[in-house]
Amino acid sequence: MAAPIEPAEISVKDLEQTFREHHALVFRAAYRITGNAGDAEDVLQTVFLRMLKRDPQAETVGNMPSFLHRAAVNAALDLVRSRQNIRNIPLDELEPVLAEPAFRSPERAQNSNEIRDWLRGALARLNPRIAQMFALRFFEGKDNPEIARLLNTTPGTVAVTLSRTRDRLQKEFQAYLGGVA
Repeated sequence: MAAPIEPAEISVKDLEQTFREHHALVFRAAYRITGNAGDAEDVLQTVFLRMLKRDPQAETVGNMPSFLHRAAVNAALDLVRSRQNIRNIPLDELEPVLAEPAFRSPERAQNSNEIRDWLRGALARLNPRIAQMFALRFFEGKDNPEIARLLNTTPGTVAVTLSRTRDRLQKEFQAYLGGVA
């Protein structure tokens, strides 16, 4: 049985408390998607303004951190989609670059920036739920059972979705590099 729907009206005081407790989580999630502090701040404002404007008859949020993380990822993806003419990238080539230290050569740094830009565009083309799973796994470092719990699905669904998404992104990245897709 579904829980009864309770009004979602949020007072300014409640919103302030929620902001104080969760603003860093929202900012980090947005920054990992956008790669830009200014854009992440825009997403942060967007998420909390949407909370303020939320329909009073909407269902009450049960897990605020999960709700805000999803909202941040979705708002960040919307922002990236609106700003980019998108192209494609493979994940095997991304993992080492994303994990590299900051003291690399200028040429390597430029290549890393191009790959990050490509990945942001590729994520923007994905279904928001799939992009959220990908971001939780590869940007946030969460494991499949934790992702499943956050998104109210099964670990098996998460595993299959991530595997298919990874394969898709690898093919798209090969095409981006001029290889055969």
